[in-house]
Amino acid sequence: MTLPNFITIARFIMVPLIILAMINGEMLAAFLLFMLAGISDGLDGLIARHFNQRSELGSWLDPVADKFLLVSVFIMLGWLGELPSWLVIFAVSRDALIVGAVVLSSLLDNPVEMRPLLVSKANTMVQIVLLILVLADLAGLAELDGIVRWMIYAVAGLTIASASAYLVTWLRHMAGVNQPD
Repeated sequence: MTLPNFITIARFIMVPLIILAMINGEMLAAFLLFMLAGISDGLDGLIARHFNQRSELGSWLDPVADKFLLVSVFIMLGWLGELPSWLVIFAVSRDALIVGAVVLSSLLDNPVEMRPLLVSKANTMVQIVLLILVLADLAGLAELDGIVRWMIYAVAGLTIASASAYLVTWLRHMAGVNQPD
């Protein structure tokens, strides 16, 4: 097993620890673990690229670990009442729709390779910043209510834009538009 894959698996293990910390009201621990998970995400990619340790397993594990982390923390913050339910539903539904589209296209013998779109990368970045701000606020590290309110709307807008862009891409693929013969 490569070092990047080991780091990615460690990130999977961090997710239940983050959720447990949140359930127990240990928000500083949740914040620190979330930050560590984020650093590990960057580190595994850096090591994979710099030391040529990319692997097919890693290409699957890394995005799944990222989604597991983000979706879990979104759901937990929604359950705790720290994020609006509608935002949690938007974020989780977008990811479920993307996975569902990929699976459906494969089942219909028309597999689609969903590459990250620029709007999707922006959406993920803004989601991460929102989660960091909320966790930092809950940990008592800063008073961020005003910024969090604006970030909620930024995440909502980018989530809708990203879901729409992926839907259009998927529909064009399924209709055979702009595909080689």
